[in-house]
Amino acid sequence: MRRFAALVLLLALAGCGGNSTGRPAPASTAPPEPGAQLHVEVIASGLQDPWDIGFLPDGTALVDQRPGRLALLADHRPGALVHPVRAGFGDLLVKGEGGLLGLLVHPDFAADRRFLTCQTHQVGGKAVDVRVVTWRLSEDGSRADRVGDLLTGLPLNPSGRHSGCRLALAADGALLVGTGDSARPDVPQDRTSLGGKVLRLNIDTGAPLPDNPFISSPDPRERLIWTFGHRNVQGVAPRPDGQVFIAEHGPAYDDEVNLLRPGGNYGWNPSQGGTTSGYDESVPMTDLHRFPDAIRAVWSSGDERLAPSGATFLTGPQWGRLDGALAVATLRGSKLLLLRTAPDGAVREVLIPPELNGTFGRLRAARQGPDGALYLSTSNGEDDKILRVTTN
Repeated sequence: MRRFAALVLLLALAGCGGNSTGRPAPASTAPPEPGAQLHVEVIASGLQDPWDIGFLPDGTALVDQRPGRLALLADHRPGALVHPVRAGFGDLLVKGEGGLLGLLVHPDFAADRRFLTCQTHQVGGKAVDVRVVTWRLSEDGSRADRVGDLLTGLPLNPSGRHSGCRLALAADGALLVGTGDSARPDVPQDRTSLGGKVLRLNIDTGAPLPDNPFISSPDPRERLIWTFGHRNVQGVAPRPDGQVFIAEHGPAYDDEVNLLRPGGNYGWNPSQGGTTSGYDESVPMTDLHRFPDAIRAVWSSGDERLAPSGATFLTGPQWGRLDGALAVATLRGSKLLLLRTAPDGAVREVLIPPELNGTFGRLRAARQGPDGALYLSTSNGEDDKILRVTTN
């Protein structure tokens, strides 16, 4: 097995300074140091656009697929049996980037078998919204019954564009929901809209948490907001120390990884401050000219188009020097990024392991399993796979 052949610092840290567009400035890096070997196994195949993975206490795993299908993997080993799970998705809008999206197993699943999904909702063929839905898995795993809608009203473009909706459980038990801006110019900076945001809410009731930054707002939607000014959030990765990082798509450049600060504005503003009705994608991802207090990205892809997706932290001694690294799957880039970060969240370096650099096509989900391995999904549209990644 090959060692890491590349240690790539794609762009410097936000703390190193930037130009007037808000892009982090380029910097040099030291030669690569020796690294661990990666071992990649295909544990399941024959899927279509698997969007997320949720691990269950009995060693099985739920996988949702964007066309509106659920599957249960019998285990985490190569050749795992894939069992279909019956569920009612008659109200799902499967169009463009829309469909069945993020998935999260409820922390009390062992007691009540609940899990959550993000999904684009339609009535009579008309796009309505993106919503978070609570489900209950039957005891034999063959069926999922809809419990109810936990959160509704996330904006939805009829084309499905920018339907990002990723779910994560924060270290304090809060439900985090990363959303897309539905490709509408005023949405990211509008704190009465749930699009282009990271939301923070009670996983059982959908209510905003009492220490949310805008909890005193008279608008019930604003009370849910944790951060705003995002374009299309695709990955939400809580770190055990309480920090939360997100991965989001830039337009044709500047894909970003951001460290969240409560109430923070991350500077995406395709309406040019309300001066245009069009969706202007030539503006900076972090518009420091219009928003001097906007929070810079801790990492940006610069001119390289990677389309980052799922993200998770690798934890445990089995990862060696990669313990604590942020793993980010990329769609357009078809590679895995491993970001080594400092305690303050600054990105020190970015590893691209050759074992996952263009070898499996587009990568979407990234979750660490209960066995400590990293699990990824491919998103190539046919015969998609679930991958298990470990070190040797």
